[in-house]
Amino acid sequence: MRAIIADDELHLAEDLRRRLTQLWPELKIIAVVHDGIAAAQALAELKPDIAFLDIRMPGQSGLDAARSASVSTRVVFVTAYDDHAVQAFDQAAADYLLKPVSDERLERCVERLQQGSLFEHDVMLSRLQKLLATPTKPEPLRWLRIQVGQTVRMVAVDEVCYFQSADKYTTVLTRDAELLLRTPLKDLIEQLDPNEFWQVHRGTVVKVKQIVSAHHDLLGKVSLSLKDRVEKVAVSRSYSQLFKQM
Repeated sequence: MRAIIADDELHLAEDLRRRLTQLWPELKIIAVVHDGIAAAQALAELKPDIAFLDIRMPGQSGLDAARSASVSTRVVFVTAYDDHAVQAFDQAAADYLLKPVSDERLERCVERLQQGSLFEHDVMLSRLQKLLATPTKPEPLRWLRIQVGQTVRMVAVDEVCYFQSADKYTTVLTRDAELLLRTPLKDLIEQLDPNEFWQVHRGTVVKVKQIVSAHHDLLGKVSLSLKDRVEKVAVSRSYSQLFKQM
């Protein structure tokens, strides 16, 4: 049996590949891709027996990519939907993996694939279309993929002290590093948990847990002291109410 994996989160794709190899040594993973267009191309050209497709990927969704699969390819969608959506998948007799994928659920999926259970593709696609059309709140961003030379560095969002806008890019400041992320701050803000990160300036977003104190000068300007950075972070007047003196 030959399979491909498509997931835009590199660490999750690699984790799935490793766990599948352990559970099903005879399964040959012939491609691991990280966007919907590459997934559609791999499906059309490689014609795998099985495809593990993330739902939401850059370029196009896993749902759209699945339309490039041959009739003999069995598709397992990887989703981040809630329990109600999972029940809908079950009722449709389709297979899926719910992030984060538990060992028990992955083992059950592998058993189903090994037994040759057929998926009801048309029913699955119809239900997925309805679910994708329903507005859902995406999971907050947890990992950053930052290119440093020829290396892609994985940085946990929880390690970030603050983000600083740098034109079309964003400077990511951690306790001991300053890295350049090729994503504008305005796009990044939408992916962050608003309970964990506060925008304090048009070009600055700070991790709340990093804030030690807010300093008010005689002119009413506010600056922040952070736990793991020595420099002060300026707060614009538009956001100074966040640190209003009582």
